[in-house]
Parts: sequence; C-alpha cells; structure tokens
Amino acid sequence: MRKTLLAVSIATSMMITGCSISDSANNPVTQTEAATMLNSQNPFAQASELQYQTPPFNEIKVEHYKPALDQGIAEHYQQVLEIANNSDKPTFENTIVALEKSGELLNRTSSVFYNMTGSDSNPAIREIESEMAPKMAAHSDNIHLNAALFERINTLYNQRDSLSLSNEEVRLIEVYHQRFVLAGAKLTEAQKAKIRVLNEEQSTLTNEFAQRLLKMSKDSAVIVDSEAALAGLSASEIRAAKAEAKALGHEGKYAITITNTTRQPILAKLENRQLREQVWLASANRGLSGENETASLVARLAQLRAERAELLGFKSWADYRLAPQMAKTPQAVYDMFGSMVPKVVANTEKEAADIQAMINQTGGDFTLQPWDWAFYAEKVRHAKYDLDSASIKPYFEFNRVLEDGVFFTLEKLYGVTLKPRPDLPVYHEDVKAYEMFDADGTSMAIFYADYFAREGKRGGAWMSSFVSQSTLLGQKPVVVNVMNIKKAPDGEPTFVSYDEVTTMFHEMGHGTHGMFSKVKYPSLAGTSVSRDFVEFPSTFEEDWAAHPEVLANYAKHYETGEVIPQDLLDKLLKSRSFNQGFDTLEYMSAALVDLEWHSLSADTPLQNVAEFEANALKKHGVDIAAVPPRYKSSYFAHAFPGGYSASYYAYMWSEILAADAFAYVQTQGGLNREIGMKFRKTIREIGNSVDPMEAYKSFRGQAPTTDALLERRGLN
Repeated sequence: MRKTLLAVSIATSMMITGCSISDSANNPVTQTEAATMLNSQNPFAQASELQYQTPPFNEIKVEHYKPALDQGIAEHYQQVLEIANNSDKPTFENTIVALEKSGELLNRTSSVFYNMTGSDSNPAIREIESEMAPKMAAHSDNIHLNAALFERINTLYNQRDSLSLSNEEVRLIEVYHQRFVLAGAKLTEAQKAKIRVLNEEQSTLTNEFAQRLLKMSKDSAVIVDSEAALAGLSASEIRAAKAEAKALGHEGKYAITITNTTRQPILAKLENRQLREQVWLASANRGLSGENETASLVARLAQLRAERAELLGFKSWADYRLAPQMAKTPQAVYDMFGSMVPKVVANTEKEAADIQAMINQTGGDFTLQPWDWAFYAEKVRHAKYDLDSASIKPYFEFNRVLEDGVFFTLEKLYGVTLKPRPDLPVYHEDVKAYEMFDADGTSMAIFYADYFAREGKRGGAWMSSFVSQSTLLGQKPVVVNVMNIKKAPDGEPTFVSYDEVTTMFHEMGHGTHGMFSKVKYPSLAGTSVSRDFVEFPSTFEEDWAAHPEVLANYAKHYETGEVIPQDLLDKLLKSRSFNQGFDTLEYMSAALVDLEWHSLSADTPLQNVAEFEANALKKHGVDIAAVPPRYKSSYFAHAFPGGYSASYYAYMWSEILAADAFAYVQTQGGLNREIGMKFRKTIREIGNSVDPMEAYKSFRGQAPTTDALLERRGLN
C-alpha cells in the first residue's frame, strides 16, 4: 500500500470504457469545424516519427492541444458512427476490432495532454482542461449511449461462445459489453438524457476539484520567519526551504510546503512543537474554506454519483463501482476491514501509549496530538531499535537507489535493463528518458523518469502511459513514473527516505506492468485491469526494496561507496514493522471514509463534510484522535477527482495478493530469474486478457490468504 495515485492515460482509458454516440446534436465539435483547427504544423497531426511514437515534446506547445483534441473528438465520433451504422451484420472484426482501431488522433493527443495536466501544468493548460472536461464527458456519452452501437456489441456478446474466437477475443467482447452496460447502454432515452446531465456535472466538478487541489499545494505552504524555528532540519533542508520561500515570493524567509497526505514527513524532524501544530493544521484543514474550498464539491460529487448509480439500477455508487471488481460488493470490503480493525486498533493504542511515555520521559507536559506522533515516534524507534534516521540517510542517495536498486532488481528478476536515452526530448529538464531491453537485447519500451517535485505538478506518485502496448496497432509502450521527491539544491546529492525508496519500487511495479504487456488489443493491455488488482504487481515489487541482496547493492554511502553496515541494516529491517498500527489505521480510516461517502443513497441530502467524516470513523471504531485518516475528504485526490471513488480499499485488497505472492516467491528461491519470469508471464504480460483471480492462481497455484499480509505489516 502506497500513497499513490495510479494515472492510466486518457487514451487507454477511453478505449477501455468505450464511448457512445448519438446524433450530431450531442457532439460538441463537428468534423467540418474541427478540420479548420488543425494543420500539418501541429505535432499531433500525425503519429510521432520518434521511436515507438514517443511524443515530440520539443515541438509541442500549449496552443497545439485544443485544436488537436477538438478534431480528435470529431474524427473519433465519425469513425464510431460508421461502425454503429454499418449495414453489414456485426462481426468481431467490423465492430470490436474497428472500435479498437478508432480514435487515433484523440488517443495520441489526450495521452500527452492529460499527463501534462498532472505533471507539468500551468494556467493555460488548466484553462484548456476546464473547457475540455464537459466535451470529453459528452463524447464518452455519445459512444456509450448509442443504441445502434450497443445492439451490435450485445449481439456479439450473446453469440460469443459460437464465433470460434480466441480466449482473448471473447474476453474483449465481455469487457466491452460490461463497460457499455455500466455506462447506461440499457437505459431508456429519458434516462440516458438524465445521465448525460449527471455525467457532465460530475466531469466539471472533478476537474474543478483537481484544479483547486493544485492551487492549494501552493497556497497552503507555511511561511517561517526565522531559521531558528526550523531546528531539527539539516542544513540542506533549510537551504531548500529558503529557496522555496523565495520562489513563492517570500525572500529571506523559509517555506514548508504541504504534501497531499494528512501526515507531513517534516513533522518527524521539527523540534518546535508550535510550528509542528501549525504545519499539521495547514495540512488537515485544507479545502474546508477559502477561495479554493473543496468541501462543497465533495458533498455534491457524492450526491451526483449516488443519483447516477440509482439510474443504473444500483443501491449506491459503491455497489455500482465494485460490481466489476474482484471484491464484487461493498460488504465484502467492510468485512475485510472489520476483521482487521480490532487487531489494528490494539496495535495503534499500544504505539500511542509508547509515544505518550516518551513524551513524559523527555519532559513534555501535554497529551499526544496528531502533530506530535511522527516526532516522538522517531524517538521511540531510536530507543527500540537504536536506529537514528540521520545515520541511514547517507546510504539512500536518489540515483543509486534508482539505478542500483530499482533497475538492479528488474534485471535480476526479469532479465531487463534500462539504458539512458538523452537524445529523446523530455517535457521538463528534471525528466530523464530510458530505453528498456530484454535479456536477448530486444528493445521493449521507452521509460520516462519524472521523480522531483515542482510547481505545476500535483501531489502524490503515479504511473501513466504516453503510448499503450498493442500488437494489433503495432505499438510498443511508452511509460512514465511520476513522484514528488524534494530535490536538493544544485550541486548537492538528493537523499530519499525509506518510504520514498519503496514508493520508487512500487511505481516501477506499475511501470513494468505497462512495459511488459504482451497483448493484442489495447483495451486489455498493461494496467487496464480492475482497481483492486492493479495495485497487486506494484505492491509486490516494493517488497524487494528490503531484500538483503537488493539493499546491499544500492544502500551505499554516497561519498565512500561503503555498503550499509550489517548492524545498521539489521536495525532497519527489524524496524520495518514499527508504527504499522498507525500506518494501517490511517489508511483504513481513509478507505472507510471513501466507502461511506459512496454508500449514500440517491435521496440523501448534502452532507457536512467534517461531521460526516467523524460519524464514519466512529461507526467503524477507528476514531482515534491522534491518528486521522491519511486523506481527509477535502483533499482526497484518489476518491473525488481521481479514479478511485469507492475504490481506495483496493490498495489493501491488492496487498493481500502481493504479500501472499511475495511469501510464495521466497519459498521458490527468492530473487532469481526463474520465478521472476513466471511472475512476468502469468501476471504482468497478460493485462486484462485473463480474469484476475485466474491469473493469480496460475502463478501461485491457489487463492491467496491474509496470513502473509498480517506478517508483512507486523500485526501477527
């Protein structure tokens, strides 16, 4: 489980969900209008001539996006109309394959544009994003809600077992049929009209939510007047805070920027309790009021989704969302968490007692508060394991972690290597391009590494695709990993926390899920799997960060190259289970809040956000004041503007699979090519061409149990 927000490209996403059409009155841009907007000088006018159609970032300008998106919508609309109105009887080729091949311009443009809205945004891009949100929603509806198109898909679905198709082709028909049904293809015309209105409003509000979050990251920074108040930070961190303040227009002061989680990493170091409280409050109260408040958007989005679910015949949005997932029902998720709550709460309360004892022991005359937890937890960690985080820091230099840790593991397990491609254009100077090669020297993919925080990038970490793999389209994958690591001042090494180390491994797990893909149809490629399966390969990957052989290869002193001393390594490994009550509870609390919001019925009035959260936590017995949810609703990017509404539970669900699989791998020799290739072929290469549980069983030989999860989290 990581603080990740996985971002599948809009191009792939549209092919997964399909799109529906109706008459041209519902199409926002006609083909004739769009044709005047795009000329041959626009980089999106034709497929990129760079390797694997890698985007020509050196040629792309903001003004190129809108005309290409508009014409892309128009062209895609016309292509789908031709499929829907084909007078020939429906066949797999003239309907499903034709849909898979449609939308080339739109997919090419949107895959770049929607990556930039998250990783390298600016006011001009955000303006286009706001304008395109309702257009893209309408375009999706114009495909999903077209009766003629769905009739063709439905006919093929009913005949699928008698058409002499491959298993992958049958799977693709089933995926299309399910997506269309869940989008409203079986509704009456009156219901379709209503769902269009709901979809447009939801699209507009989710876009507004995302944009306000981006503005919040700048506005919520805590400005500090004196260096003395920053006691506990390193000299390098203080210099970075000073540079950040200057960039924000506060010359001579210091800025503490707020990450997208409730917990702020800097709280583990700041000695000034008053400043810790100020930082925590700045984090926890984001979005509740002011120009960029999002609380009203939370309440309305929950209501909108409930109304949409009711139209589609579901009790709640959670029931609707989980129907195609591995979990199937909200109750299955509530049962999973409910079975763990007593043990997790007991562990958390024990941790809280240890921290309160440390506060008392060190002269503190106060009761543990959320802003105290991380600071005093570090003191407890040091006392329990004799582990000082400052002594570990020099052994986790960013480049060494990436190349000698993440890349090393990929070679050991899967036989692949990544080589720099400085000749390929990038969209920001901090981004680096690599080419991935298989063990036999075959080129497989292009990988972009975008790891450092900057203005214009949303918080969190994610993977996305610029080009999705497909043998049908002759495409090899072009993938990006994005994080928000604070870059050291120029000339100084960038050190990463162990949490950031495991996130780097995690995101590469998503990356290789996309880059190892070997399927024919783009809608089934790579990470196009259910939400509660997609985090499995990535969570599995992060556990290799702690494998002794891997650690010994990358955990080396940045100056001397000395391998981390064995006694320090032992302390680090033993301390991995420390604070797991807190980590697990803050995650579970957020997941339960997400599920409660999306379990509301359509007739529920708008809710007060703070009261709703408090009641949800109390209902499930996870209302411990010192351990708030990892994300509060007003900045819960996964659940509201992101794609994880009613699905944040998926990290834990996937972690059960990942822990079980990793434990099994250790019985098969651990870090070795044979078991790595088995995982690659049965899990990573197949995308969504096989049912997720069947794929898991083909690797593991049986269904997973929760035993390894409890062991992984130190909760046994």
